[in-house]
Amino acid sequence: MRTHRKFSISFTEALKKKLLGWAQQFGEVIWLDSNQYQQNHSSFQAILAVDAFTAIKTDSYEAFKKLEEYQNTTKDWLFGYLTYDLKNDVERLKSQNFDGLHFPELYFFQPKKLFLFSDTEVEIQYLHMVDDVMESDWQEILNFRELHDNSTTQGSNIKIRLRTSKDSYFEKVHKMLEHIERGDIYEANFCQEFFSENVHLNPIKTFFHLNDISRPPFATFLKLQQWYAFSASPERYIKRVGKHVISQPIKGTAKRHTNKEDDRKMIEALRKNPKERSENIMITDLVRNDLSRFAIKGSVEVEELCKVYTFEQVHQLISTIRCEVEENFSSVEILKNTFPMGSMTGAPKVSAMKIIEELEDTKRGLYSGAVGYFTPYGDFDFNVIIRSILYNKEDQYVSFSVGGAITANSIPEDEYEECLLKAKAMREALEQTH
Repeated sequence: MRTHRKFSISFTEALKKKLLGWAQQFGEVIWLDSNQYQQNHSSFQAILAVDAFTAIKTDSYEAFKKLEEYQNTTKDWLFGYLTYDLKNDVERLKSQNFDGLHFPELYFFQPKKLFLFSDTEVEIQYLHMVDDVMESDWQEILNFRELHDNSTTQGSNIKIRLRTSKDSYFEKVHKMLEHIERGDIYEANFCQEFFSENVHLNPIKTFFHLNDISRPPFATFLKLQQWYAFSASPERYIKRVGKHVISQPIKGTAKRHTNKEDDRKMIEALRKNPKERSENIMITDLVRNDLSRFAIKGSVEVEELCKVYTFEQVHQLISTIRCEVEENFSSVEILKNTFPMGSMTGAPKVSAMKIIEELEDTKRGLYSGAVGYFTPYGDFDFNVIIRSILYNKEDQYVSFSVGGAITANSIPEDEYEECLLKAKAMREALEQTH
């Protein structure tokens, strides 16, 4: 079905810019980049998929069933996203909050052209119908010169506003704490939206600015027609290789310091912080429970608990939970049984999602959903869409959301400060690009 070729490369920033510049001629583009962030579970340094041969785009009604049918029909590489609002397909829930972005709730495509990168090599896989241009495309990429965008200077037309006022945020967090006190939930992820209207973005510059600030292991550039996502996500949602499945929820955040000794002390403080650890452990238990729905009995185990990982902007606590599944168990069923990810909902999950819908002001859409891919053999890898800028080019609407876990120990003022810390990179990428 596909023609394969390999070329030796030097995987530099310059090559990344050429690849993404060249890719803009297509209506469908997904770029996934690990930024050489060495994680134990990475399969590729980066992947570029472009130009849909087939695609599926749907709302949440029977979305997972439609995705499974699509995957079984194509038996090929598929790239795309799951929005948070597919919760409405998994449980009897609804999404009625304001939506300025209007992303379809599920969107996947089968790329005609695919590039898989290691440090020293690229494997190119083209569908047979286009394989005659494979070598000329590669030469075109290597010779690509950056296009200069003469549109309005970006920073000048972006005035970022908050959908939820500071006073309203505090009021809503207090309501969430009341739910926790009553025993309705133990923890919930509460989010707020930052947005701007009448915006003309330069997608490539915005993405690379955000990526330069953050250098995350799950960076994403997504363009599906008029819908764009530029993600600096540090979090893996779930990955499958054969019968092995892992999930890596993040809960627990501390800021970076420029002074090395202060930074080291901050790592130690985060590692021992009882509130941050309890947040992470609650979600780790939730993920263990989700995985146990389909895992081979006795195979669910915690590989890492509350390990500190350091990124450009923040330190985070990450846990790694793994299990084994039967070889022929459906990959889409694995996603359906674990979606939405516990780190973006809370515990118990369904109660948390109901309270989130009641208290948040914005439909989450792709924020706190996932972007990733399926291989022809049914393996998959998906990130969590956080630390991300979402853009509808047609509606000229740009948005990013941030949130944090609310537990019984939460102090609303501290939670608000954490939101501002998480928002910093996206705000800078939008306001200072150009």
